[in-house]
Amino acid sequence: MAKIRAAKGAPYARILGVGGYRPVRVVPNDVILERIDSSDEWIRSRSGIATRHWASDEETVAAMSVEASGKALAAAGVSAERIGAVVVSTVSHFAQTPAVATEIADRIGTDKAAAFDISAGCAGFGYGLTLAKGMIVEGSAEYVLVIGVERLSDLTDLDDRSTAFLFGDGAGAVVVGPATEPAIGPTVWGSEGDKSETIKQTVQWSDYRVGDVAKLPLNEQGEVKFPALTQEGQAVFRWAVFEMAKVAQQALDQAGITAADLDVFIPHQANMRIIDSMVKTLKLPEHVTVARDVEHTGNTSAASIPLAMERLLATGEAKSGDTALVIGFGAGLVYAATVVTLP
Repeated sequence: MAKIRAAKGAPYARILGVGGYRPVRVVPNDVILERIDSSDEWIRSRSGIATRHWASDEETVAAMSVEASGKALAAAGVSAERIGAVVVSTVSHFAQTPAVATEIADRIGTDKAAAFDISAGCAGFGYGLTLAKGMIVEGSAEYVLVIGVERLSDLTDLDDRSTAFLFGDGAGAVVVGPATEPAIGPTVWGSEGDKSETIKQTVQWSDYRVGDVAKLPLNEQGEVKFPALTQEGQAVFRWAVFEMAKVAQQALDQAGITAADLDVFIPHQANMRIIDSMVKTLKLPEHVTVARDVEHTGNTSAASIPLAMERLLATGEAKSGDTALVIGFGAGLVYAATVVTLP
């Protein structure tokens, strides 16, 4: 039997730089209220969201990713040619193939980097970060670009009172590279497929192929509507607050630290009530800075954690070297949590 030689990677990995892109158009709650019977006060009390960003036709998934990636590369001080892999998490790139990651890898100027998309909803950034860490330690890449990007405005039913106000667009990217000491902790991740109906797309793409509009959603003019995201709000809330708090605690335990050792908490920006409830359930000390980017960015799914991280660092609410707990959770249901050192 032949002996296979293993690649020699770095002992550890860390996030070296982060970048974000938010579309130019800012959409206040007043715009949402043009289509649903609600109020600004109700939206804020239920979600904490005041504004969100919606992409223009030119602000595609690829275009937003390129902008965020450029900022992340600059912050990391790493040239695009040194990127060995590009991992993109998204549910809103509507071409099944080729992967949008290949377009992004080309546009930013990588030297034939490996490139692929993953679909893990709001946990996608954590999944991508874990894959990047593995590549660097295994030795298949020296630097990896991880991108979370969404155009959820394309998947929003503006007539659905329960979800019309939730979603926004944007891209967040990080450069992950070698480290001499642990800076990305063990990942606690998993899935609960028995709860797949909790957050889902209203209509499967295959239903459009049949040609029978009887199963398809129609607008007031009788025209076929695009699929949208829908969720069972209360079920999601209970799962996030109680079950995901347990996952977050497991991530702390596996990293060998306690809540008192944290500087920053960056949960998926689902809504403010979930974030605040998780803080209470985890009993985070007052000194821990909590990301609440959802107020101005809305729920951007896979993009929410890197976007929130970028804003905290840009505003000075967090600083390089801080210890942060990050956790993403959403459709699947899937989740991923880890402890990282901020770039």
